[in-house]
Formats: sequence, structure tokens, C-alpha cells
Amino acid sequence: MPNPDTFVIVGASLAGAKAAEALRSEGFAGRVVLIGDDARRPYERPPLTKGLLLGTADAESPFLHELDWYAQHDIDLRLGVRVTDLDVRNRTVRTGTEEVAYDRLLLATGSTPRRFPGPGGDRENVLYLRSYDDAQRLSDVLRDGGQLTIIGSGWIGMEVAAVARQRGVSVTVVTPDSVPLGRVLGDRIGAVFADLHRGHGVDFRFGSRVQELRGGTRVEQVLLDDGTTVETDHVLVAIGADPDVELARRAGLAVGNGVLVDAYHRTSDPNVFAAGDIANVDHPRYGTRIRVEHWANALHSGPAAARSMLDRGTPWTRVPYFFTDQYDLGMEYAGWLPPGSTADLVVRGDLEARECIVFWAVDGRVAAGMNVNVWDVNDQIQKLIEAGFSGRRVDPARLADPTVPLADLLS
Repeated sequence: MPNPDTFVIVGASLAGAKAAEALRSEGFAGRVVLIGDDARRPYERPPLTKGLLLGTADAESPFLHELDWYAQHDIDLRLGVRVTDLDVRNRTVRTGTEEVAYDRLLLATGSTPRRFPGPGGDRENVLYLRSYDDAQRLSDVLRDGGQLTIIGSGWIGMEVAAVARQRGVSVTVVTPDSVPLGRVLGDRIGAVFADLHRGHGVDFRFGSRVQELRGGTRVEQVLLDDGTTVETDHVLVAIGADPDVELARRAGLAVGNGVLVDAYHRTSDPNVFAAGDIANVDHPRYGTRIRVEHWANALHSGPAAARSMLDRGTPWTRVPYFFTDQYDLGMEYAGWLPPGSTADLVVRGDLEARECIVFWAVDGRVAAGMNVNVWDVNDQIQKLIEAGFSGRRVDPARLADPTVPLADLLS
């Protein structure tokens, strides 16, 4: 009897763990090796900037499974282990002095936070937020009040700003942009978030860049490019993340803003797949490559890649989705706009009261939608987006009219 196949997953992340789970639920009886350089078992990241950081979630809540779940499902889980080399010709990965052979491999190595590029970035109170341990360290900082300076006004920065203010910490946000979250939401919607945070006491320094983090062993002042300084007790650097593609690059796989994969999450090597943050997918619906770093993508792309590893995959057609909670504002966003594209903004409801649905329409088709403090409508928003793929146009006046049910727009 031939030996059963060995499937190796590099990255004990949400995508990697969900892929391992899918392999077993799909009936794969071979060996599954799940390797991660994080010492903690696989967990979800949204709680790190939300309930866990705020103190409203149990410390165990981010974890996907109990530790014994992996042994019960015959998954060889190796934590705190870094894969140092990938040999696609001989189908092996190396971890330190050990070599593990595979028949098929999944890369789910995630992203790495961008480091502060200027002087002073190595001081002990310069923080980042990516891992569970990062969140614990930041949570300890937020217990003692004081002043937090956040560099960057993206999702991580603004969610942490909200938590910090709710925990009584003074917050200054330094950003070269004119509004927070504007690169995704645009100036008008970004201004709504600016007003939200200002109303809770956040001090924005728009159009500013940090030149230097000054102090001794700890940062005490943040020097801006206009010569002004911000006194601070702690600094959070939240200027984005880069996909961790070094292993793939050294192995000779095709990379470019992530690891290039087809609609089945297969890389340029037929026995290697990629999922989660690093997967730059040739998306058949959009007709271009898309790389998404959000939770829902990791949740669903891991199992999709696992099914492809079993030759049971289907083309990846999911609409990108993410959500955020900041103070009393909850929001879900679905869709995707090509960089540099021009879209018509349609607001359905009361934007100033922060209770509305916002649509981005391109040539009369709904390309993206965001529900703000309006619930149980995201499925309908996604159906409108899917209708746009087939050329369905929507009257903007009816789209903006709250008296017209969303379902009627599809009829």
C-alpha cells in the first residue's frame, strides 16, 4: 500500500488553521503538518484591536480551537518554528536542522508590520500591533493613562485610537493624509470618521510626517516635519503591512504584491498554493489581480486553497468584505474599487447621524457598499455588487431612497 500524502501548511494563521480544518472535514486521511513561527496556537486577529484590547473579550476568545483539537484531528501542529527554506524541486521545507517533505504545500505566512523608517524607532516604548503578544503589551500600556501617539490613520490606527480613548488615554494621530481612512473610503466618508474621533477627544495632525522619535531609552517627543513636537509616553506605529513573501521569493515562485496565484490559489508551482494576506489572486469576476488583507479573506481562502490541494477547488469569486467597530459606530464594507478609479458616492440614510448605507457606483453599477449602524443588509449589498458583475445598473435616485427596499433594486 502506498504511503499517504503529506500536506504541509506554512503559517499557523487563521488561513492556515482553517485550511487544516478543511482538509480533515473534506476527508483527507494523509499527514497534515501545520507550522507557525508564533508560539501561540492559531487565533483570529480582529479581537486584537477590538474586544481583547478593550478588555471586553475573554483572553481565550481569539483562539480558533482548544489546543488538544489539533491532536484529536491528527494535525501535527508545530508552534514557535520558522521555516527557513523551501525547495520546490525536491518538495521539502527546512525548519532549522529538520527537513520536512511534502506532496503539496500551502503558504499562509501573512503580513509583517512596516517599521518606522526614521531615527528612534528602536526605543522600547515604540509599539506595533500584529500578534496576540503585541495586543497584550499594548493593553498593558493602555492601563496607565498617559499619552499615546499613533503614526498612521488606517484601520489599525483608528481602531486603537478608539480603544485608547475609551480607556482614558490621550491620543494624537499623525498622518500625511487629510482624513483618516481616506485611501479606502474617500475624503467625504473619511471626514465622518475624523469627526467621530474628534468628538471623543482625538487630536489629529493631518498633512504631517514624523521625522524622528526623540528621547533616551524611551521616546519622549515625536518630531514632525513642520518642526513641531508632540510629547508622548508611547508610540504606536500603524503605517501598514507588507506580505511576507521572502520564502516564496527565494524558492523561485512568482511574486508581485504578494504571491501570485490563479483563481484556485495555485502558485507558479503546481504543488504549492497560497492563501490569506499573501495571496494575490487572479480574480475571475474583477478580471484582475486582487490581494486582500482582511479577516474574511483569511477565513475563507484557507479552506478554498485546501479544496484545491485536493483537486476539488472552484474558482475564487468572493466579494471582499471587512468590518470595524469604533466607539458607537459599527460598520461593514463589501466590494472593491480599482486603485485610481472614479466612483459616484450614493448615500442612503443620514450620514451625519452615522446611520446609513453608502454605495460606490461605477458606470451605474454598484461596486462597493458600506452599512454604518444599519444591520442585516450586507447580504443584500453583496447581491447588488454581484448583479453589477453581470452588467445590472441601478437608478441612483432609487438607490439613495430608504423607502425603496434593497431587494426591490434587484427585481
